[in-house]
Amino acid sequence: MSLLLSLCIFFFAVIIHEYAHGWVAWKLGDSTARFMGRLTLNPLAHIDPIGTIFLPFILIATHSPVLFGWAKPVPVDFLNLNNPKRDMVWVGLAGPAANILFAIALAMLLKIPLLTASYFAVSVITTAIMANLVLAVFNLLPIPPLDGSRVMMGLLPYNIGAEYAKIEPYGFIIIFALLWIGFVNTIIWPIVIFLAHVLGVHV
Repeated sequence: MSLLLSLCIFFFAVIIHEYAHGWVAWKLGDSTARFMGRLTLNPLAHIDPIGTIFLPFILIATHSPVLFGWAKPVPVDFLNLNNPKRDMVWVGLAGPAANILFAIALAMLLKIPLLTASYFAVSVITTAIMANLVLAVFNLLPIPPLDGSRVMMGLLPYNIGAEYAKIEPYGFIIIFALLWIGFVNTIIWPIVIFLAHVLGVHV
């Protein structure tokens, strides 16, 4: 499968992820994403010039061992939530949960004989499943600004959570360093492979 198609599949998984954050936030009292036109599956609404286009292009062009990028985060004003501390947890979990549910739905497609008869269809569906699982597991890491950090902040006492939030300015540096030293291959990927096997997907 071409790199471009794989990137498109991954970007769609990111769109589902971001949409879920905005939708749950809306249901829990914050309409920021809805008012800003971000509650949509239209890719154009989620493209970040740096994270979606420039950085991945540079990393690919320079044959970097690390491929990293992001979509434009869906805006959430946690103060607008019905119960900010509690609902922060649900908003944080929404993205990974949406990716896992989508991966489950895709895995069910692999039970359809008409689709499994096509190598290309199986390849696309399997790639989409893995993309969603990687996105879900990776985002659950408790490193700001990843979703796991939002869950952690919602669970921690206020004073500890406030101290924990102070590492957010260094979050991307920490994430990139973990990617560079092979954290994905040693920790994230085995978890993803296990989940894929649970879904009946063999890679």
